[in-house]
Amino acid sequence: MTARESRMLTIFSTPKPFAGHIDLIQRNAIRSWQRLHSDVEVILVGDDEGTAEVCKELGIQHIKDVRRNIRGTKYLNSVYYHAEERARHKILCHVNCDIVLMSDFWRAVQKISEIGNRFLMAGRRWDVDIDRPLNFERPAWEAELRRLVLEANRQRPPQWIDYFVFPKGLYSRRLPDFFIGRPGWDNWLLWYPLSMRVPVVDASRAVVAVHQNHDYSYHPDGEKGVWYGDEAQHNYAVLRTKGKHETLESASHIMSDCGLRKNHWRGITKGRRQFVALFYSLWFTVLNRTRPLRRALELRSGKSLGRSRRVRGGLVLLVIAAILLWWAWSALT
Repeated sequence: MTARESRMLTIFSTPKPFAGHIDLIQRNAIRSWQRLHSDVEVILVGDDEGTAEVCKELGIQHIKDVRRNIRGTKYLNSVYYHAEERARHKILCHVNCDIVLMSDFWRAVQKISEIGNRFLMAGRRWDVDIDRPLNFERPAWEAELRRLVLEANRQRPPQWIDYFVFPKGLYSRRLPDFFIGRPGWDNWLLWYPLSMRVPVVDASRAVVAVHQNHDYSYHPDGEKGVWYGDEAQHNYAVLRTKGKHETLESASHIMSDCGLRKNHWRGITKGRRQFVALFYSLWFTVLNRTRPLRRALELRSGKSLGRSRRVRGGLVLLVIAAILLWWAWSALT
């Protein structure tokens, strides 16, 4: 890969139907991508309402046909396969179609290309309300948007990831049958390169990725359907059988304005998550198995206990918790 190739980028996304407020914010996002660099390639995947017309209007690539389920929801692996086949550049970026990217993102792409030929760069998003088209002709549009976002101060936690930058071939033919637009697949995209010892870079400190808030009217069951419906449950099942759940806390590297550095806290963070999960598992197991004892001691109902019995009950629970903590720590170490 030449130096120039390593710095050029193909961005692909799967838009929702271009209607109402969704139309406005998706156009904002796409136009921001086009302004990153004159040679950035943009590809929209799918034949949802208005997609073909917007591609023609903005002069961007369009992949119409991808694999879908009976409800019309796209499969993530089909989107990735077709985007990689069509992409002109060696470096790809999958980003949600409501995310505005600015010059800090482009600088991060230049930095990450220096890490080698195999990597993943991802980051947390910042939520903000936008109800009008962004005026990209204003020289200060980026500074004004950044100020608005930072004043709102709504950065999502490490399990919310809306953009992924990686070289061609990283996920080739390896993606399970996730439904795009439903939970779980983004956390798998972090887990897979980590499992292969590929550097995963958290760029959250270097990139302000702007998520334009929206409703969930595009789904028949609204927000509940997106997060808890049948397709969401399908993704959770795939996640349980085809890999693991990771967040940006497990990234091998962290990018900031000062450059790249190793994430020395990743082991502690991962151990903490495992410890908490194990603790709660053991806690509820012990509670179930000690229910007869607690009944005998009349610990289940505080209303029926005198002060001395409540104190005694609290001490018993503290002892149980101490035993569990020791047990969990021994299991992890």
